[in-house]
Amino acid sequence: MKKKVLFGVASLMVAVAILITGVSAADKAKAIPDPDGKPANMSKKVKVFIIMGQSNTLEMGKVKGDKAGTLENAVKNEKLYPYLVDDAGNWTTRKDVRNVQVMGSGGPGRTRVIRNDWLTVSGGKIGIEVGIGHHLGNALDEPVMILKSSIGNRALGWDLLPPGSEGFEFTDKKGVTWVHPGYKGSPEKWKKGETPKKIGWYAGLQYDGDVARAQNVLQNLGKYYPGATEYEVAGFLWWQGDRDSRSAALSSRYEKNLAHLIKTLRKEFNAPKAKFVCATLGQTKKGATDGGGKILNAMFSVADGKKHPDFKGNVAAVYTHPLSKGGSSGGHYGGNAETYMNVGEAMGQAMVKLIEADKK
Repeated sequence: MKKKVLFGVASLMVAVAILITGVSAADKAKAIPDPDGKPANMSKKVKVFIIMGQSNTLEMGKVKGDKAGTLENAVKNEKLYPYLVDDAGNWTTRKDVRNVQVMGSGGPGRTRVIRNDWLTVSGGKIGIEVGIGHHLGNALDEPVMILKSSIGNRALGWDLLPPGSEGFEFTDKKGVTWVHPGYKGSPEKWKKGETPKKIGWYAGLQYDGDVARAQNVLQNLGKYYPGATEYEVAGFLWWQGDRDSRSAALSSRYEKNLAHLIKTLRKEFNAPKAKFVCATLGQTKKGATDGGGKILNAMFSVADGKKHPDFKGNVAAVYTHPLSKGGSSGGHYGGNAETYMNVGEAMGQAMVKLIEADKK
């Protein structure tokens, strides 16, 4: 199959975003050839990369149509992401990257399998997994699984709070002090001095469910990656923060919660060396002082090896504002497929860079 080079406007934007974050990836977007359609070497363990977060991680980018913002327009008219189509104009398929997505609201046991196929463009929507999967599939010799376990409208400081998280108090602008629970606490918050009344949800319920759903996939590996018998969780990818950004309390706690999330996920999946890549909210510029700015600063702080020595060389943050084509995380960026492709590419490149640096 004829190889085509990726360099273009989108790739230059990805390179700029990566340069800003300090996740250099040689400070340039790498060329990706068309996938050759061949399966991976199944004598090797499957490298699993788990995507978690909220609705930013879901398939929200529009595929069909010639209007600006659709994937078909980006590929066919703007000539972006050429590795997505073959010489006949058909969507390419990676037979070395398995695309799996599971979803459920709340705790374990409520699961829908959204995707279980080889990485390609199908249906009316795409997400960040496309750009991520192509970069990882191109860079790694092992079989790759992109495993997404997430659902929309969830906060790290509440629904996705990991085990071991402690509660805290926060005084709002009106001088009212609120108590926010630790893991498995309920309700979401209550006024200090009052007796909390539990609701049918607890801090970390969605975390428990999303982790259990991902683990169930891995426990039934052959069902989701035909022919596979062994795996290694090699990385986590996190694009989240919208709901936390709307709360002064939760956004102020984001760095602490994110650092604890990274450590806890590595324990949950017995993956102490797994890399972690997070991405900022697309509408938030560096220097912002609102909730989104606090999320952005928290992500860059966690990825700073001087501030968090345990994460030096194994955690990266991607600055997505230069990659976004407009809109906001709350509106799913208007469904613009280029935003999801650009962010996915940048996250994929950041993950590859962490893996390559580890090998060196």
